[in-house]
Amino acid sequence: MLAANNSFLYGFWQNCVPLAKRLRRCFVTCLFMKRGNLAAELIAPCGANCGICVAFFGYTLSGKKRKSVCRGCRSRASRCAFIKKHCDKVATGQLQYCFKCGQFPCERLKILDERYRSKYEMSMIENLGNIQKNGIEHFLKNEQERWKCPKCGGMICVHNKKCYTCDKI
Repeated sequence: MLAANNSFLYGFWQNCVPLAKRLRRCFVTCLFMKRGNLAAELIAPCGANCGICVAFFGYTLSGKKRKSVCRGCRSRASRCAFIKKHCDKVATGQLQYCFKCGQFPCERLKILDERYRSKYEMSMIENLGNIQKNGIEHFLKNEQERWKCPKCGGMICVHNKKCYTCDKI
């Protein structure tokens, strides 16, 4: 009897794991974005909007599912994924945004910005300028409109222009 129950539970668990992973990804996404409502915590120190990053949606650039969903650069214990190796101030959390640094924009940020401008039509330096000039709330409102899916209201990924909510490109 015990073996039969264990077999049933194992089979039940095997079917639940994929569902649990999907629910977790949905929960993490919904926690930060409710139908296009971005949170300030999703704007990285370098000006990247983590809420529109392919890793935040749970995928790699090649389209494969990631083992775990990224929750944004600010949620990492190590801070910003791109700048931290080159900047002690960002790595230790001394700066909320790179524009507060006397060396802004640094060479690393310029290189990153150029790559994102040419590949994804987004500028971290421009994002930081907008935050500095108009404040984070105004920036978030503009980002919500800029990256909102016209079909479902979800967020469009900056890397592949896909909406993972309704699965449209």
